[in-house]
Amino acid sequence: MDLDTTFAALSDPTRRHILSMLLEDDMAVTDVAEPFDMSLAAISKHLTILTRAGLISQEKRGRVKWCKLEPDALKDASVWMQSFGQFEAINLDAFETFLTENNLTGENS
Repeated sequence: MDLDTTFAALSDPTRRHILSMLLEDDMAVTDVAEPFDMSLAAISKHLTILTRAGLISQEKRGRVKWCKLEPDALKDASVWMQSFGQFEAINLDAFETFLTENNLTGENS
């Protein structure tokens, strides 16, 4: 997967929280949605973005759709970030701050 897709998926705090939750274990979609104050449809959109980025996989077990973290999917992003030397692989908030402070977010000022 390319870095742009990975970082686009990681740019949303809800999606980062979902990834953190999936670090513990596979979860049913309804369990993923539980701590969020948004509809199941909105959570499903976040899960679709994470799936398209290859960060999670989803499979149906019986009537329940399950989500599983795909940890190797972050390997390229982690290697790229570590090449800067000042970021830990999991410190995405510091990386976001760096990009914003250095006007590297791609947004017009």
